[in-house]
Amino acid sequence: MANTSKDIRLIELKDMITQLNTTIKTLVEALNKQQAENDNLKAELAWFRQKYFGASSERRMDDVAGQLNLFDNLTEDEKPVELIEPEVVPAPKKSRKKKPTLAEQFKNIPTRQINVDTLTKEEKTCPICGTQMIPIGTELIRSEIVYTPPKLERIEYMATTYSCPECKDTEEPQFIKDNGTPALIPGSYVSESLLAYIIYRKYGLYIPLYRQEQDFLQMNASIGRTSMAHWIIIVGIEYITPLYNYFHRELLKRRFLMIDETPIQVLKEEDRRAQTKSYLWVVRTGEDGLNPIILYNYTPTRAGENIKQFLEGMEPGFYLMADAYQGYNKVNEARRCCCFAHIRRYLLEAIPKGQEKNYSHPAVQGVLYCNKLFEYERIYKEKGLSYKQIGNRRLKDQKPVVEGFLAWANQVNPGDNAKLKKAITYIKNRRDFLMTYLEDGRCSLSNNLSENSIRPVTVGRKNWLFSDTPEGATANSLYLTIIEMAKTYDLNLYEYLKFLLENRPSKGMSDNEIAKLAPWNETVQELCKNKME
Repeated sequence: MANTSKDIRLIELKDMITQLNTTIKTLVEALNKQQAENDNLKAELAWFRQKYFGASSERRMDDVAGQLNLFDNLTEDEKPVELIEPEVVPAPKKSRKKKPTLAEQFKNIPTRQINVDTLTKEEKTCPICGTQMIPIGTELIRSEIVYTPPKLERIEYMATTYSCPECKDTEEPQFIKDNGTPALIPGSYVSESLLAYIIYRKYGLYIPLYRQEQDFLQMNASIGRTSMAHWIIIVGIEYITPLYNYFHRELLKRRFLMIDETPIQVLKEEDRRAQTKSYLWVVRTGEDGLNPIILYNYTPTRAGENIKQFLEGMEPGFYLMADAYQGYNKVNEARRCCCFAHIRRYLLEAIPKGQEKNYSHPAVQGVLYCNKLFEYERIYKEKGLSYKQIGNRRLKDQKPVVEGFLAWANQVNPGDNAKLKKAITYIKNRRDFLMTYLEDGRCSLSNNLSENSIRPVTVGRKNWLFSDTPEGATANSLYLTIIEMAKTYDLNLYEYLKFLLENRPSKGMSDNEIAKLAPWNETVQELCKNKME
């Protein structure tokens, strides 16, 4: 009986040990899981700190010894493909820019001289012989930059009326007068120069109308924000829209486009709450060597059908560089290109803090693949290769790298790194578009140009916050187009706006006539070119 009790006790102890081992194993797994979650949270926190307080990750990783040899350290079985090293072109040494002289710095502003002579007659008398001194020359004693505040001036146009002295007492007296150039807006006091100044400050300097209203009060003029908004919309519809439509027609003739979008707020859209997101799109031409065209387009929603309608009329087979937004799939006539800058950004965010040069980390390896592609592009541009030469070199140099990159992505195990998992998923979902840019040397490797073009919208909405009406949002798209086009062609923003308002593009003009007002026109370049070099 005792033996039986001991056996039972032994069995109970074994069961208890088994249960304890199971419990310990469960606790260890839970602790490991918690630790992984903590590591992810720390990585998230580090990413947010870097995002908001650190330097941008868009800059190229520092070249270090061994970086381009990462792939050569693998065995033959591990290498996904044979990678061709780029021809090394040493980067030119950056010399410190010489500080310009005062004359060089301000050579493009008017200069006048003031003769300084406050000496009295007694002071001009020779202290030795008493003879009156005579002027023998001048010298520059100092130079300064003087600010002249802007001013408003009211101009009244007076017309002289002429009458026929012979007919004045007849039943049909004859009169004539010159009515001058019609007002920019019938019945309004706004002039071309005043409105150009308002538009330049709002869309070029991002100064909202309510602050401009306060500024005008400092110039003793009561010009309300409501009036300014009304002028902007009316002139946009009447004069800027014909020029915008001309740009649109020219854009539809091109074969290489880039696109991006960002949310905006419009308060009084029909059947929509004021807090609902609306969108402003930027569609621009790519790096095809022709005149750049940048267009902004407002839509109440982000539906892909909006951009499909905007690009209606494009010849099928054109190349479209865009991000991963699924709405762009609506443009099924396009050959989609993938932005390697987006891919690189996701991979950079997946690198744990302090492991930026740990080449055994998968995220670092992925970044090096992307860096290699961008390094090739830099070399091509420095050599001034033609688009045909770039296309040929890409097939030779970059195609193996992209193939290796895809093979690498297929074999990477992200583990618990949520950001790396996100990056790998992004890459795999874009695999059908990764090699499209290899088809033509005019295709871009990244969507950076359109992202740079969308930035003025993001800066602007931080200042003017929202559009009151859809008409105002449409006006924003019109004027942002004009401003950014003027910047692209290095025009003086105010002068170009004033030039357009004085020449007043209209619906009745032919494309040849409107083309004379485009920023690439030689006359426009001569009249409005920014003199600063």
